[in-house]
Amino acid sequence: MTLPFFKYEATGNDFVIIDNRDINFLPDKNQIAKMCDRKFGIGADGLILIEKHKTLDFNLIYYNSDGSASLCGNGSRAAVKMTTSLGITGSKTKFNAYDGMHEAELLHNGHVRLKMNNVDLIQKIEKDFFIHTGSPHFIRFVDNVKKFPVFEEGKKIRYSNAYQPQGTNANFVELLNDNSIFVRTYERGVENETLSCGTGVTAAAIAASYKNYKSPVSVKTLGGELWVEFSVAPNGSFTDVYLVGPAKKVFEGMWTLE
Repeated sequence: MTLPFFKYEATGNDFVIIDNRDINFLPDKNQIAKMCDRKFGIGADGLILIEKHKTLDFNLIYYNSDGSASLCGNGSRAAVKMTTSLGITGSKTKFNAYDGMHEAELLHNGHVRLKMNNVDLIQKIEKDFFIHTGSPHFIRFVDNVKKFPVFEEGKKIRYSNAYQPQGTNANFVELLNDNSIFVRTYERGVENETLSCGTGVTAAAIAASYKNYKSPVSVKTLGGELWVEFSVAPNGSFTDVYLVGPAKKVFEGMWTLE
């Protein structure tokens, strides 16, 4: 079987995207790992399938490179850019993802503005935070994050007893001037640092609000810049949460299943 695919990146977070509406491709973990392999495959942090939905514009299925499923904020933005370019959706869309329905909009500058679900689970752990933004995220504020050992420390947290058996993503955040932060993330499922993580920067921006940072928070990552918008409800939950940033097609091709 030969599959047409698209390769997209969103601030360095990269994805293989397949229009699966009429193909009915059902990948197993081995196939996902081969496609995402950076030496023997296409190379990506994850695989996205775009499928039909009964009431919404499409259904988005996301797999990390190890085959595990989750919400991916940057992947969702990349998928919206692809479906818009193919005419599957217009400049505004509603779709279903791992944690339910999402809305998104393609802005005039080409950026994608993705509405995240409300954030209710915010746990303070001494000076750290645990926040669920569709995927679980541990957040620690550090100095000079560019020199921080993200892989080593992130792996320890990801596999720590406190977050077993599912594990967690680990984010390390430096507070900058001008209402901006710098975020580096060790991603569960990729098992490495990625250049950017959409649900991670969303969690980091919300944690930064406890440091008096205001919406919209500018978020720098190794792969580029994102913006996170939010409102704070009287009960302390975060509503009207948006992840905004660029996404673009890198190339397209054909993949032959073995």
